[in-house]
Amino acid sequence: MTPNLKVYQAFDRALITEIPADDAAVLEHKLDVAAKAYADRRAWLPAHRRMAILRRVSELLSENRDRFAIMIAREGGKPLTDAIIEVTRAIDGLVNAADELRNFGGKEIPMGLTAASTNRWAFTTKEPIGVVAAISAFNHPLNLIIHQIAPAVAVGCPVIVKPAATTPISCIEIVKLFWEAGLDERWCQTVITEDNALAESFATDQRVAFLSFIGSAKVGWYLKSKLPPGTRCALEHGGAAPVIVDRSASVDAIVGTIVKGGYYHAGQVCVSVQRLFVHNDILSNFTDALAAKVASLRVGDPTLKEMEVGPLILPRETERVASWIKEATDAGARQFGGGRLSETTLLPSVLLDPPADAKVSRLEVFGPLTCVYGYSDIDEAIHVANSLPYAFQASVFSTDIAVALKAARHLDASAVLVNDHTAFRTDWMPFAGRRQSGYGVGGIPWTMEEMADDKMVVLNGVS
Repeated sequence: MTPNLKVYQAFDRALITEIPADDAAVLEHKLDVAAKAYADRRAWLPAHRRMAILRRVSELLSENRDRFAIMIAREGGKPLTDAIIEVTRAIDGLVNAADELRNFGGKEIPMGLTAASTNRWAFTTKEPIGVVAAISAFNHPLNLIIHQIAPAVAVGCPVIVKPAATTPISCIEIVKLFWEAGLDERWCQTVITEDNALAESFATDQRVAFLSFIGSAKVGWYLKSKLPPGTRCALEHGGAAPVIVDRSASVDAIVGTIVKGGYYHAGQVCVSVQRLFVHNDILSNFTDALAAKVASLRVGDPTLKEMEVGPLILPRETERVASWIKEATDAGARQFGGGRLSETTLLPSVLLDPPADAKVSRLEVFGPLTCVYGYSDIDEAIHVANSLPYAFQASVFSTDIAVALKAARHLDASAVLVNDHTAFRTDWMPFAGRRQSGYGVGGIPWTMEEMADDKMVVLNGVS
């Protein structure tokens, strides 16, 4: 018998609940149900029904905003104020998916351009790609799920979603709202498991037409290598986001924005500010201001509205981040702040000049830490910023337009934010990692395109 999945509060490790876990037989049944639903084209929901369901889910989620926010804070450790923002984004994402259907269609393909193509009329239509397998991450346990389910429902794909084993409650509850809104359960299901082998068999099943994976690069790229021929995918991984701070930037004006980008959700964000390249002319003032602002952050129980930084998702993550910091300080980095609040929670810290070969300089930290490096030549700063095998979002702070545009042109990133932190995102903009940071494009309208196929229709004999 498959053991129940135990879900704990991230902050104090108190047991929240136990959830029945799925086994291979249950997974097989769910895949079969989804595949048969897709195969019956007469059962495909018309666009107006899909729009109505998405809008109704947004209404239901609005009515349950506080319940979902506290759920996110408890299971994921995100501070309540930020959890409320996450729910608000999810509500808007559902409406975004519904609205996008107004413009989601094919186009005319010109005919008559050659003698052989005369008397023909051609156009494309959109069709759902098929069964979507979605594997999600813990750090946005509701909004990431919305980014996977809402596009699938919008275009008409059956979707089966596996939430992170640490944060399954938000996923289970939002799927229930889809059912309550009128979506047949065959079109939206969950897989609850912490069995990696079962998750792999789910992701790589030949009945799956599209894999949406949000999580570690090691797992994502491995799963991509195992996909059957024809299966499409989108992978969203992490990075070590670089920020260039030009000497023209106002330290007092930008430090709060940078701290938000670096310490939001204790740094557990794939585009969290990690590497700060600061011009030597302002390095000392900037470092002092950053350290002071970081020291003022309120750290503790994320269910309390006044808290700004909560725990890491698991105690072993606090051990990992603490060991990386120690490695850097042992090698000569200067530390500001830091230490432990508890076994689950680290106090935010700043490292000045960690060595280039330290883990904090080479790998994604995914913790409440930013690293500061001085520079005198912007070309060198850009070179170092681009030197890692990750490329996601980057930013530059400058009041000199020439410097800002040079950084925007030369930073290796899918998005360069000017005078904003790297973690800025709206849910309707394209969101994509390059190189080892991902594959495909996220963002609700963009994911809808990924989950749809174009079918061309050509009429002959048109006069």
